[in-house]
Amino acid sequence: MQKTELEVIIVGAGPAGLTLACELRLAGIRVAVLERHQEATVHSRALTIHGRTLEMLGLRGLDQRFIALGKTLPTGHFAGLDTRLDFSGFDTPHPYTLFLPQSTTERLLEEQLLQDDLAVWRGALVEQTEQDEHGVTVAGTHDGAPFTLRARYLVGADGGRSLVRQQAGIAFEGLAASCSMIMGDVLLKYPPASPMLAITNTAGSLMMVPLGNGRYRVIVMNAQRPHVAVSEAATLEELSQVSTAIAGHDFGLHDPFWLSRFGDETRLAQRYRQGRLFLAGDAAHIHMPAGGQGMNVGMQDAMNLGWKLAGVIKGQAPDSLLDSYHAERHPVGLALQHNTLAQTALLTQFDARMLALRDTISDMLLEPELNHKMASELSGFGLRYAAPLATSGPFGNAGWTGRRIPDWLLRLHDGTAVGIHELLHAGKWLHLSFDGAPATLPYAFDTSWLTSLQVKQAGPRLAGLKSLLIRPDGYADNAA
Repeated sequence: MQKTELEVIIVGAGPAGLTLACELRLAGIRVAVLERHQEATVHSRALTIHGRTLEMLGLRGLDQRFIALGKTLPTGHFAGLDTRLDFSGFDTPHPYTLFLPQSTTERLLEEQLLQDDLAVWRGALVEQTEQDEHGVTVAGTHDGAPFTLRARYLVGADGGRSLVRQQAGIAFEGLAASCSMIMGDVLLKYPPASPMLAITNTAGSLMMVPLGNGRYRVIVMNAQRPHVAVSEAATLEELSQVSTAIAGHDFGLHDPFWLSRFGDETRLAQRYRQGRLFLAGDAAHIHMPAGGQGMNVGMQDAMNLGWKLAGVIKGQAPDSLLDSYHAERHPVGLALQHNTLAQTALLTQFDARMLALRDTISDMLLEPELNHKMASELSGFGLRYAAPLATSGPFGNAGWTGRRIPDWLLRLHDGTAVGIHELLHAGKWLHLSFDGAPATLPYAFDTSWLTSLQVKQAGPRLAGLKSLLIRPDGYADNAA
């Protein structure tokens, strides 16, 4: 492998690593993506892209590529409860989740990288990582031949058993696995009447969702064998027997495309940044895949880190900006941990007390306010960052700090009508002036990292503002 003058090395070509690479390449950063597997995955694995992740892709003009190949669902679930979470009330172009196999998500991201003249180095086994005050060194083998690469920064997006995290000595604290589930992508001879099936009773828990072309994702936990080691091979016979026991009838499972077993091990990296090294995705947080959140949070980690790394590398921002990655994303990982632990408890205990609790919480979710709160957490729409990154200038309306900015329509002074998200496609900060005064730079970053626009008409949601500063990831930094 021959790569010179690298600025960032990313270990891992899953959704988080590929999203980060796309963000860095957008800014012209020289990147190497190292992936130990020779071929991209063909298995569906993670299925759910939540609405905020689709918005995030839309910030770079990529969302429609994913939507065109997936299936939209207006509701989600919390622990498979009967009352569904309603996404329709969010101010967004994407008030739904998108069912799309992870294999397709990765393919679309990698195709974007190829457009940006970057290919993933597959068959690259990383064996050693080091950092010093000037940069990082990564050594290993590529297709059996040794390599050594040097760059300014290293990002571990290499999964829950992350070598990058382990060699950095970053603690991965949490809970060991206490139970396991089995899943399979199969054909059904007798499909359920409802396309989305979720049953929990004294026999265990069962979920079925359609994948298209007659195939279904089936996930079960057997109340009689809750603690099966994840190393034990999953079988179609077991999946079929447990499904039948829970539902009370046979679905005729056959022709499995993929079978797997997973547990509820839950851990969170103590630090997301250590000097020139960063963690993202499963390398930073693992949990029971309840509610389809893990891949989404990992991709959002990558977006948060990507534009910050690009700004520092290009000299548009001080190195201290990179500290905000841990400060902003570690609390998200902690909230994800709590959310999935709560769902795990509801999904994996089957006595009369827990079944009564499930019914009680399901009834509570019929209340619109509570349903909206839970939906905002699951979807990512409710995330708000606590502190502004820009601390100087004439801004001071703290009510806007950290707020997600929807794709509101603006009319500029030249008469052009444009959505806010389109103005963020280049990955720059956006400063909107509403009172006709010349836009001023409200922070100490380089002016080349800022798009400043005069707005003629902004609509009632922005009424009363003189100016609004929006980060490259679509969150308001501050307003006046």
